[in-house]
Order: sequence, then C-alpha cells, then structure tokens
Amino acid sequence: MEGFCWILVFVVIFGWVQGDLQMGFYGTSCPKAEKIVQDYVNEHIPNAPSLAATLIRMHFHDCFVRGCDGSILLNVTSSSGNQTEKVATPNQTVRGFDFIDRLKSLVEAECPGIVSCADIIALAARDSIAITGGPSWKVPTGRRDGLLSNASEALNQIPAPFDNITILIQKFANKSLDLKDLVLLSGAHTIGIAHCPSVSNRLYNFTGVGDRDPSLDSEYADNLRATKCRTQNDNTTILEMDPGSRKTFDLSYYTLLLKRRGLFESDSALTTNSNTLAYINQLLQGSLQNFFSEFALSMEKMGQIEVKTGTSGEIRRNCAVVNS
Repeated sequence: MEGFCWILVFVVIFGWVQGDLQMGFYGTSCPKAEKIVQDYVNEHIPNAPSLAATLIRMHFHDCFVRGCDGSILLNVTSSSGNQTEKVATPNQTVRGFDFIDRLKSLVEAECPGIVSCADIIALAARDSIAITGGPSWKVPTGRRDGLLSNASEALNQIPAPFDNITILIQKFANKSLDLKDLVLLSGAHTIGIAHCPSVSNRLYNFTGVGDRDPSLDSEYADNLRATKCRTQNDNTTILEMDPGSRKTFDLSYYTLLLKRRGLFESDSALTTNSNTLAYINQLLQGSLQNFFSEFALSMEKMGQIEVKTGTSGEIRRNCAVVNS
C-alpha cells in the first residue's frame, strides 16, 4: 500500500508521464499555454473547419521526418540554401503555417521562450479535430524543436499517395507504427482533401499507355474525370477524399475503401493486405466511439515518434527559423 501511495503522489505532483513527455508539462512554467491554444482553435476552426484536416496532416508530416520536432515549419534560409521540409513535394500543399505562427505569438506573449512549436502543432491538431466533432486524445507535452530540416528526407519518409502496401508498411514500421496504426491513421482521410496531381495517373496514365487504374471503381473514376480532374494536367482542382461526408469525422472512408473508391493508391492499398483488410472490416462492424478510441491511441503513439526532450533541440522563438 505504501508503494501505491508513492505512485499516486508521483502522478499528482509530476503529472502523467509517457516516454519523456508529460501531461501538463507546462503546468508551472506556462500554466495557460494549453488553454491559449485551445481557445484560439475553438474560436477560429469552426469558421474554417477544413483547417482541422490541414493541422492534423501537418502534425503527421512533421512526426514522420526527424520526429515530432516542428522541423516542417522551418523556412529555407538564404545563408545556407538548404531546402527544408516545407518545400518538399509532400508538403507543398500543406497549409496552416500562419495559424501556427499566430498561436506561437499568443503563447510567446504569455510565456516567452517556454513552449515549443512542436507542442503547439500537436495541441492544435488535437483541439481542431475535437472541436469539429472528431475524437480527442491525450497530448503529453515537453517536445523541443529540432534544429535541422531537409527536403529530401521528407520526400523519402512521408507516405506518398502512390505508395503500395509493402512500402506503406515499411514507412510506418520505420517509425515504430504497426499495421493497425496504418489503418487507423489513414482514417483521418475521412475529412481530407487532395489535388488532382495525386490521382491523375490513376485516372489517365496508370501504366504509361493512357489507361486508368483497374483497382479504382470505374463509375467513380468516370465521375472524377468528368467533373473534377478533367485533364491530366489539372494542378488546382480540390477533391474530397470522403465525398459527401468530408466535414464529418466518421467511418465512411473505410466503407468507400471496400467499394474500391479510395482516392489514393495508398488508400486502395489498405484492402490488398489480409491483415489491414480484416482490421477495416473490424472497424466497420464496431461503433463510431470504438473508432474514436482506437484512433486516439494511434495518435498518441504517433505523437511520441523520436521526440526531442530535455536539452535536445531548442525552444524556437520564431517557428520558421532556428534561434540565432
């Protein structure tokens, strides 16, 4: 019993600890930090709900390259000429950088030099999904910001829309994520949007001879060609990844996968492996709340990828540049 009491005292005094991160990490150093983020998100995201998908995508792309360290936010600097993650092909359609900058400025005004940009991304992603009716999850904090950012790493490590199941499994395994995480995290596509270049090959030139991907439902493909991506060179048209349900965080994305209507090759790929397919069916047989709970666990796991804590990295004053 005495040992239990000590554990209880530890949890009460020091907060819930996961890895090197901690729930309520800023409880003493910047006690209003999480509320500042949440209040700003709750004020603005309902008026621009598509930003929720943007912010969770930013969090995902950040964590897959050098861990969850805010490296996706760094600008190319004229002095180094180094091409950062922000300009890599997978991130050229990522939005929300100004939203993170605004959050950072609000937090800095309250507690200068205390809260990392990496934590702000993680908190904003969670809060934006929750306020739009999706799941919530625990976000232990204490991440520090990385000092390096490399475009080629982003290109090689972030899962691509044309990846097959073998490549997807490997990219997730490289980050200590399993097949279940792959299926669940892909479920964020239920509120996702895409642009035609991500699917133009599937629609117009799948094997290089002017054909379309036979694994894509023909009626769906015809509709995309007729009403959305009317030419192979369309670079601007926006597509819903979960047509008819894009504003609702639900299970319909998985229903579409079984109808061969996953927009990306990487979406369709989830049905080509017996284990991932079985888990899709399991999710569809369960409740929405079960999906939310399972999704939350995978998000918590993803948020732990290769985090920098303690004296690693830094706390950036400006999220777009390393401290001088």
